[in-house]
Amino acid sequence: MSKKSNKSHKSQNYNLKSDAVNRLKNADKMQFDSDLQNSDPAKKYRSGFLDKIPSTVKALFIKFWFAGAVCFFILWGLGIIDSLDSFVIVSIVLGIVNDVLVNNALRFIEVIPNENAKWMMFPKKSYWTFFFNILYSFAVFYCVRSTYVAINTIGQPYKIYFAVEPILFGILYVAFDVLFIFIKRLFQKIINDAKNKVDKK
Repeated sequence: MSKKSNKSHKSQNYNLKSDAVNRLKNADKMQFDSDLQNSDPAKKYRSGFLDKIPSTVKALFIKFWFAGAVCFFILWGLGIIDSLDSFVIVSIVLGIVNDVLVNNALRFIEVIPNENAKWMMFPKKSYWTFFFNILYSFAVFYCVRSTYVAINTIGQPYKIYFAVEPILFGILYVAFDVLFIFIKRLFQKIINDAKNKVDKK
């Protein structure tokens, strides 16, 4: 065999070995990236059974569950007799829970970024939303209380048709919350449409 053919043969072997080493490096990197993703708790959470539940159902259930929990632990647990005191305390607790727990839970279960922003009155996370959520909870809780009063004053006097309990409280709170959010989004759409018409002119 000539020297030229030996050099060509060695060059081919070197190229083959280089390709094999590069493939091995890339395979290791891909495996590492895969392992890193699998080790992410959020990734593991989203790949389970809960990922098959629609995001709307999960968002509404989270809001309902936390509202019911506030009713159970604060309205029932503290047993405050004075109606004004209970209104102020429960409203403040609801606002704190919504800002610290509910909104963060909605962000955590998002598969697509800002997917659950439509279920928050104040989706942007900042310091001022903490106080706004408390003020907003005063309005929502006032509507819930007014609904209980309206239902129980219809019919026979001194007869309570619906007592305050976590399930109905959670349902009413979510209903008014979603209503207010829908009104806010409707106003935003009207304003944006008006701006777009002005810009086109």
